Amino acid sequence: MTQSAINNTPKIPALKLLSFNIHAGTTTEKYRHYLTRGWRQVLPHSDRIQNLDIISDLVTEYDIVGLQEVDSGSLRSGFVNQTKYLAHHAGFPYWCHQSNRKVGNFAYAGNGLLSRYEPLEIINHRLPGAFPGRGALLITYGQGPERLAVALLHLALGRKARVIQLDYIADLLQDFKHRLVLGDLNAATDSPGLAGFIEKLELQAPTAGLRSFPSWQPQRAIDHILVSDSLRVIAQAVIDIDCSDHCPVAVTVDLPKVLTQASASKGVRAAV
Repeated sequence: MTQSAINNTPKIPALKLLSFNIHAGTTTEKYRHYLTRGWRQVLPHSDRIQNLDIISDLVTEYDIVGLQEVDSGSLRSGFVNQTKYLAHHAGFPYWCHQSNRKVGNFAYAGNGLLSRYEPLEIINHRLPGAFPGRGALLITYGQGPERLAVALLHLALGRKARVIQLDYIADLLQDFKHRLVLGDLNAATDSPGLAGFIEKLELQAPTAGLRSFPSWQPQRAIDHILVSDSLRVIAQAVIDIDCSDHCPVAVTVDLPKVLTQASASKGVRAAV
């Protein structure tokens, strides 16, 4: 079952967004699996490609997809760059992978972007914090006052580190009129740090209250897509799928003017 809320009948054209912490393609069904299946985070297993194929079928419906905990190509993934795999199997012409945390040759986690629109620029940012290994991608579409900024990130578990990281992201986004923030933010939208971030940037929080973690019995709303007040939200949902320990969240907005000037691309033409 998919939890969802529909504000209005969808207007064409629209922009469909998805954010998904894919847990490197590893299914988790109980808390004890973090211990009993912990080896899957450093060694390959047969279900991983099957899970990626299921995720590929899911993301095909979307225009911009933000991925977290996606493997760059290490032993556990069979040396497959999972962002690239999903881009090619789901027919995304533009993709980018940010590698953030490496554990020898066993695991190499990061963030991934899949896009049907051509980005003007993608900048790799290392997020501040006492422990390294967190990053953000800042993607821009178009030029001039109507340009669109998309921040893709995976925030720290600790509150103090999250506040520092959110302040960093706010500085990156403050000069943009149209803003989207996609990611595993590890916090509810009413938490002190995130609530302040939302207020400062005048963001809407359509995924507030949509519980996405843990996937087998969602209790926490920590995966979000935040949208600037300049864009109209059409629909939002959390999707029930068992390929990770998180459920993905989806939001549909009116297509920003900067993207209406070009049709969404068809087929894999280029990789960013």
